[in-house]
Amino acid sequence: MGIYKSYAVFGLGRYGRSVAKELVQSGAEVLAVDSDLSIVNSAITEIPFCKCADVTKAEVLKQLGVANIDVVIIAMAGNIEASVMATMLCKEMGVKTVIAKCSNEMSLKVLKRVGADKVVFPESESGIRLAKNLLSSGFVDVIELSKDVSMVELNVHKDWVNKTLLELNLRKKYSINVVAIRQDDSVRIDIDPNERLEESMKLIVIMNASKMGRLKD
Repeated sequence: MGIYKSYAVFGLGRYGRSVAKELVQSGAEVLAVDSDLSIVNSAITEIPFCKCADVTKAEVLKQLGVANIDVVIIAMAGNIEASVMATMLCKEMGVKTVIAKCSNEMSLKVLKRVGADKVVFPESESGIRLAKNLLSSGFVDVIELSKDVSMVELNVHKDWVNKTLLELNLRKKYSINVVAIRQDDSVRIDIDPNERLEESMKLIVIMNASKMGRLKD
């Protein structure tokens, strides 16, 4: 399982729908919402829990049970007013993580100001990539190098702390190759396999995408 248990996606345009679809296909619990009934009807075959609703109204969000959802992705970059209102309401209701899509630097600043925990530009972060990052427990970032191979930045697991890469033998166990270590603001590619890993480190690895699920344990 990933870090989170439940997700909501507000706005089912191309970006929002790709996020929701990827989450659903990975077995996550997903609530998808759009204000356009025709869009909802077209998406329901791929995303079972689709609702047509106005997410800028507090009462509507309460009825949808948004307060019990771990992560809300607000994918309505074309409507900054709706995005701002939905972000504010979600944070007021206690949603732990709100991720908002934006279209420009001004929108980014506004959404951050009203409480968005993360703001993404769809041009630089695809919906599928965002979904994979959310689903991958311990993964900081995932970049698809090809259909089969990904570059992944991940946290040092608790049981890896104070052990060396030589001792862990991650290549044999997980089929991953550690190419760099990030710590604080520096990235090192001259890795000593006998260096003991610290909790503050992040490992940058290249691995087969099909093996990623093995790191969720």
